[in-house]
Amino acid sequence: MEPFFNLSVISDNFIYFMIGRFPDGPLGGLGLTLYLAIVSCILSLFGGLFLGLLSIVRPPWVRYPAFIVINLLRGMPLLMVIFWMYFLLPALFGKVPESETVIMALTLFASAYMSRIVVAGIEGIPRGQTEAAISTGLKPWQAMLYVVLPQGLRNMIPSFVNQFVSLIKDTSLAFIVGVSELTHVATQINNRTMAFPTEIFVFIAVVYFIICFTFTSLSRWLEQRLAWSKSV
Repeated sequence: MEPFFNLSVISDNFIYFMIGRFPDGPLGGLGLTLYLAIVSCILSLFGGLFLGLLSIVRPPWVRYPAFIVINLLRGMPLLMVIFWMYFLLPALFGKVPESETVIMALTLFASAYMSRIVVAGIEGIPRGQTEAAISTGLKPWQAMLYVVLPQGLRNMIPSFVNQFVSLIKDTSLAFIVGVSELTHVATQINNRTMAFPTEIFVFIAVVYFIICFTFTSLSRWLEQRLAWSKSV
Protein backbone atom coordinates (compact mmCIF):
# COMPACT_ATOMS: atom_id res chain seq x y z
CA MET A 1 0.00 0.00 0.00
CA GLU A 2 1.44 3.33 -1.05
CA PRO A 3 1.83 6.07 1.59
CA PHE A 4 -0.77 8.85 1.60
CA PHE A 5 1.92 11.49 1.12
CA ASN A 6 4.74 10.27 -1.14
CA LEU A 7 7.84 12.45 -0.91
CA SER A 8 9.81 10.53 -3.50
CA VAL A 9 8.57 12.83 -6.27
CA ILE A 10 10.05 15.75 -4.35
CA SER A 11 13.41 14.12 -3.62
CA ASP A 12 13.75 12.76 -7.17
CA ASN A 13 13.12 16.20 -8.71
CA PHE A 14 14.50 18.45 -5.98
CA ILE A 15 17.35 19.88 -8.08
CA TYR A 16 14.95 20.57 -10.93
CA PHE A 17 12.61 22.34 -8.53
CA MET A 18 15.48 24.52 -7.34
CA ILE A 19 17.45 25.45 -10.48
CA GLY A 20 15.81 23.74 -13.46
CA ARG A 21 18.33 22.41 -15.99
CA PHE A 22 21.11 24.77 -14.88
CA PRO A 23 24.13 24.62 -15.42
CA ASP A 24 23.62 22.31 -18.43
CA GLY A 25 20.61 24.34 -19.56
CA PRO A 26 18.71 27.51 -18.71
CA LEU A 27 18.08 28.49 -15.11
CA GLY A 28 14.64 27.54 -13.86
CA GLY A 29 12.61 26.71 -10.78
CA LEU A 30 13.20 28.60 -7.57
CA GLY A 31 16.45 30.09 -8.91
CA LEU A 32 14.61 31.74 -11.80
CA THR A 33 11.80 32.87 -9.48
CA LEU A 34 14.29 34.70 -7.26
CA TYR A 35 16.14 36.09 -10.29
CA LEU A 36 12.92 37.53 -11.75
CA ALA A 37 11.91 39.01 -8.40
CA ILE A 38 15.33 40.50 -7.53
CA VAL A 39 15.96 42.09 -10.94
CA SER A 40 12.40 43.43 -11.12
CA CYS A 41 12.67 44.80 -7.59
CA ILE A 42 15.93 46.64 -8.29
CA LEU A 43 14.60 48.14 -11.53
CA SER A 44 11.26 49.08 -9.97
CA LEU A 45 13.05 50.88 -7.14
CA PHE A 46 14.44 53.31 -9.69
CA GLY A 47 11.15 53.36 -11.61
CA GLY A 48 9.18 54.02 -8.43
CA LEU A 49 11.53 56.82 -7.39
CA PHE A 50 11.26 58.39 -10.85
CA LEU A 51 7.46 58.20 -11.04
CA GLY A 52 7.05 59.20 -7.40
CA LEU A 53 9.18 62.31 -7.77
CA LEU A 54 7.44 63.26 -11.02
CA SER A 55 4.04 62.97 -9.36
CA ILE A 56 4.88 65.57 -6.69
CA VAL A 57 6.57 68.24 -8.80
CA ARG A 58 4.77 71.53 -9.26
CA PRO A 59 4.41 71.86 -13.07
CA PRO A 60 1.08 70.16 -13.94
CA TRP A 61 2.34 69.20 -17.41
CA VAL A 62 4.81 66.88 -15.65
CA ARG A 63 2.70 65.81 -12.67
CA TYR A 64 -0.50 64.87 -14.51
CA PRO A 65 1.07 62.49 -17.09
CA ALA A 66 2.94 60.73 -14.27
CA PHE A 67 -0.31 60.50 -12.31
CA ILE A 68 -2.09 58.99 -15.33
CA VAL A 69 0.65 56.39 -15.92
CA ILE A 70 0.71 55.38 -12.24
CA ASN A 71 -3.06 54.94 -12.00
CA LEU A 72 -3.28 53.19 -15.36
CA LEU A 73 -0.73 50.57 -14.25
CA ARG A 74 -2.30 50.23 -10.80
CA GLY A 75 -5.71 49.74 -12.37
CA MET A 76 -4.64 46.92 -14.71
CA PRO A 77 -4.32 43.25 -13.71
CA LEU A 78 -0.70 42.10 -13.69
CA LEU A 79 -1.60 39.28 -16.07
CA MET A 80 -2.70 41.88 -18.62
CA VAL A 81 0.60 43.75 -18.27
CA ILE A 82 2.53 40.49 -18.77
CA PHE A 83 0.58 39.75 -21.96
CA TRP A 84 1.17 43.28 -23.25
CA MET A 85 4.92 43.01 -22.70
CA TYR A 86 5.03 39.46 -24.10
CA PHE A 87 3.46 40.52 -27.41
CA LEU A 88 4.55 44.18 -27.58
CA LEU A 89 8.29 43.96 -26.93
CA PRO A 90 9.00 41.36 -29.67
CA ALA A 91 6.91 43.43 -32.10
CA LEU A 92 9.05 46.50 -31.33
CA PHE A 93 12.50 44.99 -30.83
CA GLY A 94 12.42 41.59 -32.51
CA LYS A 95 13.07 38.40 -30.56
CA VAL A 96 13.01 39.05 -26.80
CA PRO A 97 13.44 36.23 -24.24
CA GLU A 98 10.24 35.46 -22.35
CA SER A 99 11.94 36.02 -19.00
CA GLU A 100 12.90 39.57 -20.03
CA THR A 101 9.32 40.39 -21.04
CA VAL A 102 8.18 39.20 -17.61
CA ILE A 103 10.86 41.30 -15.89
CA MET A 104 9.68 44.36 -17.81
CA ALA A 105 6.05 43.68 -16.90
CA LEU A 106 6.86 43.16 -13.21
CA THR A 107 9.04 46.28 -13.22
CA LEU A 108 6.34 48.50 -14.69
CA PHE A 109 3.66 47.09 -12.43
CA ALA A 110 5.75 47.32 -9.25
CA SER A 111 7.06 50.79 -10.15
CA ALA A 112 3.51 52.15 -10.01
CA TYR A 113 3.03 50.79 -6.49
CA MET A 114 6.49 51.81 -5.32
CA SER A 115 5.85 55.35 -6.54
CA ARG A 116 3.07 55.64 -3.95
CA ILE A 117 5.48 54.39 -1.28
CA VAL A 118 7.92 57.10 -2.36
CA VAL A 119 5.26 59.81 -2.21
CA ALA A 120 4.11 58.66 1.24
CA GLY A 121 7.70 58.56 2.48
CA ILE A 122 8.41 62.08 1.24
CA GLU A 123 5.15 63.48 2.59
CA GLY A 124 6.02 61.94 5.97
CA ILE A 125 8.98 64.30 6.31
CA PRO A 126 8.02 67.58 8.07
CA ARG A 127 7.73 70.46 5.63
CA GLY A 128 10.04 72.47 7.84
CA GLN A 129 12.92 70.28 6.68
CA THR A 130 12.47 71.53 3.12
CA GLU A 131 12.03 75.12 4.19
CA ALA A 132 15.14 74.96 6.39
CA ALA A 133 17.17 73.47 3.53
CA ILE A 134 16.01 76.15 1.09
CA SER A 135 16.80 78.87 3.64
CA THR A 136 20.44 77.73 3.60
CA GLY A 137 20.65 78.54 -0.10
CA LEU A 138 19.76 75.18 -1.62
CA LYS A 139 17.42 75.09 -4.59
CA PRO A 140 14.16 73.13 -4.16
CA TRP A 141 15.45 70.15 -6.16
CA GLN A 142 18.67 70.14 -4.13
CA ALA A 143 16.69 70.22 -0.89
CA MET A 144 14.68 67.24 -2.12
CA LEU A 145 17.73 65.31 -3.30
CA TYR A 146 20.09 65.97 -0.39
CA VAL A 147 17.79 66.50 2.60
CA VAL A 148 14.23 65.17 2.17
CA LEU A 149 14.74 62.09 0.00
CA PRO A 150 17.48 60.45 2.15
CA GLN A 151 15.27 60.76 5.23
CA GLY A 152 12.21 59.52 3.33
CA LEU A 153 14.07 56.51 1.93
CA ARG A 154 14.80 55.36 5.45
CA ASN A 155 11.07 55.22 6.17
CA MET A 156 10.36 53.49 2.85
CA ILE A 157 12.63 50.47 3.41
CA PRO A 158 10.06 48.21 5.18
CA SER A 159 7.46 48.94 2.52
CA PHE A 160 9.99 48.18 -0.21
CA VAL A 161 10.67 44.80 1.42
CA ASN A 162 6.92 44.08 1.49
CA GLN A 163 6.72 44.96 -2.19
CA PHE A 164 9.57 42.54 -2.88
CA VAL A 165 7.55 39.80 -1.15
CA SER A 166 4.64 40.59 -3.46
CA LEU A 167 6.97 40.38 -6.46
CA ILE A 168 8.10 36.91 -5.42
CA LYS A 169 4.49 35.74 -5.43
CA ASP A 170 3.69 37.61 -8.64
CA THR A 171 6.42 35.73 -10.52
CA SER A 172 4.14 32.69 -10.46
CA LEU A 173 2.10 34.35 -13.21
CA ALA A 174 5.10 34.02 -15.54
CA PHE A 175 4.14 30.40 -16.21
CA ILE A 176 1.33 31.68 -18.44
CA VAL A 177 3.92 32.73 -21.06
CA GLY A 178 6.09 29.63 -20.65
CA VAL A 179 8.76 30.95 -18.28
CA SER A 180 10.12 28.02 -16.26
CA GLU A 181 9.89 29.55 -12.80
CA LEU A 182 8.88 27.47 -9.78
CA THR A 183 5.16 27.14 -10.56
CA HIS A 184 5.84 26.24 -14.20
CA VAL A 185 8.41 23.63 -13.17
CA ALA A 186 5.92 22.13 -10.70
CA THR A 187 3.32 21.94 -13.46
CA GLN A 188 5.80 20.22 -15.78
CA ILE A 189 6.68 17.62 -13.15
CA ASN A 190 3.00 17.07 -12.37
CA ASN A 191 2.17 16.58 -16.05
CA ARG A 192 5.04 14.12 -16.38
CA THR A 193 4.26 12.00 -13.32
CA MET A 194 0.43 12.33 -13.36
CA ALA A 195 0.32 10.78 -9.88
CA PHE A 196 1.44 13.19 -7.14
CA PRO A 197 -0.26 16.59 -7.61
CA THR A 198 -0.90 17.04 -3.89
CA GLU A 199 2.72 16.41 -2.93
CA ILE A 200 4.07 18.65 -5.70
CA PHE A 201 1.87 21.67 -5.09
CA VAL A 202 2.01 21.42 -1.30
CA PHE A 203 5.80 21.44 -1.64
CA ILE A 204 5.93 24.61 -3.75
CA ALA A 205 3.37 26.24 -1.43
CA VAL A 206 5.73 25.52 1.49
CA VAL A 207 8.67 26.94 -0.49
CA TYR A 208 6.78 30.15 -1.27
CA PHE A 209 5.69 30.41 2.35
CA ILE A 210 9.22 30.02 3.72
CA ILE A 211 10.64 32.67 1.40
CA CYS A 212 7.81 35.17 1.88
CA PHE A 213 7.66 34.62 5.64
CA THR A 214 11.41 35.23 5.89
CA PHE A 215 11.22 38.56 4.09
CA THR A 216 8.02 39.58 5.90
CA SER A 217 9.80 38.95 9.20
CA LEU A 218 12.70 41.05 7.93
CA SER A 219 10.26 43.86 7.14
CA ARG A 220 8.80 43.72 10.68
CA TRP A 221 12.29 43.73 12.17
CA LEU A 222 13.24 46.77 10.06
CA GLU A 223 10.10 48.63 11.15
CA GLN A 224 10.89 47.96 14.81
CA ARG A 225 14.54 48.88 14.31
CA LEU A 226 13.68 52.16 12.60
CA ALA A 227 11.05 52.99 15.22
CA TRP A 228 13.59 52.32 17.98
CA SER A 229 16.27 54.47 16.29
CA LYS A 230 13.81 57.38 15.99
CA SER A 231 12.94 57.20 19.67
CA VAL A 232 16.59 57.29 20.78
